[in-house]
Amino acid sequence: MAKVELEHQRPLERLLPEMVNEIGLSGTAEELGVSKATLGYWLLKLGINVRRVALAPGETLEVKRVS
Repeated sequence: MAKVELEHQRPLERLLPEMVNEIGLSGTAEELGVSKATLGYWLLKLGINVRRVALAPGETLEVKRVS
């Protein structure tokens, strides 16, 4: 975990959600050089929830950060 944070100069709590949203779980694992199981463990350990949502044409989704 520390190696990935050092390479990307960002905490995983910020890096992982952004990457998963942009390139998906498999793409993120491949990009970081870890297995999908390891990525899943990191997400679980850091309390990052990954949800899949189906939207009909014309629908949008807004994600808000709770402070």
